Amino acid sequence: MIADRAPYASVPENSRGRRLREPPPRGRSEYQRDRDRIIHSTAFRRLEYKTQVFVNHEGDLFRTRLTHSLEVAQIGRSVARHLRLDEDLTEAITLAHDLGHTPFGHTGQDALNACMKPYGGFEHNLQSLRVVDVLEQRYGAFDGLNLTFETREGILKHCSLKNARTLGDVGERFIRRQRPGLEAQIANLADEIAYNNHDVDDGLRSGLLQMEQLSTVGIFRRHMRAALREFPKIEGRRLVHETVRRMIDTLITDLVRQSAATIREYAPASVNDVRQSPPMIRFSERIRREQTELKQFLHTNLYRHYRVSRMSSKARRIVTELFQAFLAEPGLLPPEFQERARSDTPRAIADYIAGMTDRYAIVEHRRLFAIDIS
Repeated sequence: MIADRAPYASVPENSRGRRLREPPPRGRSEYQRDRDRIIHSTAFRRLEYKTQVFVNHEGDLFRTRLTHSLEVAQIGRSVARHLRLDEDLTEAITLAHDLGHTPFGHTGQDALNACMKPYGGFEHNLQSLRVVDVLEQRYGAFDGLNLTFETREGILKHCSLKNARTLGDVGERFIRRQRPGLEAQIANLADEIAYNNHDVDDGLRSGLLQMEQLSTVGIFRRHMRAALREFPKIEGRRLVHETVRRMIDTLITDLVRQSAATIREYAPASVNDVRQSPPMIRFSERIRREQTELKQFLHTNLYRHYRVSRMSSKARRIVTELFQAFLAEPGLLPPEFQERARSDTPRAIADYIAGMTDRYAIVEHRRLFAIDIS
């Protein structure tokens, strides 16, 4: 146990345990074991070829779900360290938070959710939990990764009451209207810091956004001007990098400062106190407003850009047509999914599609629909 860990931090020795009891790990904590299992999972490797905003084949330098997850983990660990929380648990949650994401980013998720609406719907947080609880098949003793309660609970960022009632212990906090541990709260905001700022970077790299446009956004304008004051001759990619890294630094610093103040205000003495309190990991009001302004700018100018919309339209068709084809003819599924389809065909199809990378989904669609008998 770390000597200076805060009393309200999650402690691996006090974990609520795993779904299936295992001998304790040697030479590492329970949360370190979780992190290692996540990193070695098939679903984690697939994130390299799953999209953030730009589909994988559009360029080698754009963020993928894998690079995004690594960036979220780095931010999360930094915040956890400053607040004397468990860094390993924070890292495990951040690395696993997108394991259930579909190909083609949020467009793929929305398309699959529409297909699954008559069959219980699809939500990537729930799918991430399903991946670590059921779908990964690496160990002789159990399905999934058999992670600790704290990591599993942290993965589940959102959940309806209907779904929460089916999830056992990890669904309890949604039913009781409680909060997760502070490590999970950090993971949520580290995710927001990473995707907002790196979508700015990728948007500029792609040419879909221009510096002049972003100069209308307060937080970007302030940090660009600060970079130019320090380096008057800087331009191009160097100016972009200097601006974005300063934005990230400001957000992390504000998150640590405001969260520390909120923790002092509520004075939790234990993880249980954290669960009963309002969210304590938060931005200051000023930074929260600036983040909202940046999000709105990205929605208007990047996510709805006609070039992104064109690819999103293709992605929706690919996911929808794959689902419809497999639902009409489950025999088209690979053998292991045909077996699963015997008990729940739509969910087996959703598992298969959600596990695809961008390029695999494109190739699979071509296999099923391209008219080529040569």
